Amino acid sequence: MKVFGQADEALHAPRFFLMRGRLRDNYEVPARAAALREGLARCGLAPEEAPPATRAEVEALHAPDYLDFLATAHAEWAAMPEAGEEVVANIHPSPEMLAQSPCAARHPISRAGRFTADTACPIGPGTFAAAMGAAGCALAAAEAVAQGAAGAAYALCRPPGHHAYAARAGGHCYLNNSALAAQRLRARGAARVAVLDIDSHHGNGTQGLFWERGDVLTVSLHADPARYYPWYVGFPEERGAGPGLGANLNLPLPFGAEDAAWLAGLDQGLAALRAFRPEALVVALGFDASEHEPLAALRVTAEGFARAGAAIGALRLPTAICQEGGYNVDVLGDLLARFLTGFGNAR
Repeated sequence: MKVFGQADEALHAPRFFLMRGRLRDNYEVPARAAALREGLARCGLAPEEAPPATRAEVEALHAPDYLDFLATAHAEWAAMPEAGEEVVANIHPSPEMLAQSPCAARHPISRAGRFTADTACPIGPGTFAAAMGAAGCALAAAEAVAQGAAGAAYALCRPPGHHAYAARAGGHCYLNNSALAAQRLRARGAARVAVLDIDSHHGNGTQGLFWERGDVLTVSLHADPARYYPWYVGFPEERGAGPGLGANLNLPLPFGAEDAAWLAGLDQGLAALRAFRPEALVVALGFDASEHEPLAALRVTAEGFARAGAAIGALRLPTAICQEGGYNVDVLGDLLARFLTGFGNAR
């Protein structure tokens, strides 16, 4: 297995996190990547340095005006009087506002509201560079798989990406790494690609990006969004639209679901994947379904992740694995090692 990382991930070190009206330390910290690198070392894997994504590469899925915002947001924010250390919107345009006025957002505050979905994606001075680096890791993994250099590749993406839409950040995510990997696999000749998201949060950005496409199957196994981020999407009745109708599958689980229920949901997802007959697979790998997570919406054990890795590896598909969530740095390395070992042994 080829493995990719990037030095710029440490440039993104967010501090702001608002949870239930309380200001908390942000969970998405550079120590996550260090813990994941330890897990790779346990497997005898050393990351290759991936080049950052280019503007043209990320424009395959992301809007140019959004990328302009990400590139300039912090400098414009910092130039305001009494500005905080990070870009965090205090207003987001409602559908009524957008329907009544076509005017583009121009002020740093209005641009922040327009291009972010929530307060969980603060932008610091190094955020854009780190996000481009994470996207570069995902693209390198997809390229290695597409070119036959590896049957499978792992991308240590930080910041994560699966909540990012074409023109909106959210939930710690800025560029949609997993979606970009799927798009690269399609561009390299795979007629059908599947994205299997096992993060505890619904992959709403990935769903949105491929909503009307039938060439990419999106499957997300996650905690019930009626009680959990992203709150408004991730329900079973969301199946896609137009050419993409039937190419989106959401598998929400009740809070507190343990290994048996989680692995049964995974089996449902794998069955849908086999029926779709993809030529390549992207795994959006989150460890926030762990029983040891700070929010602990699901209760998956290390053995559960090992079994999930084995079940996915048994598909024997060309596979790009992109790191998503997982915030307990004390267990991340072990969980990654268990998942990759199960995955590798099954292939």
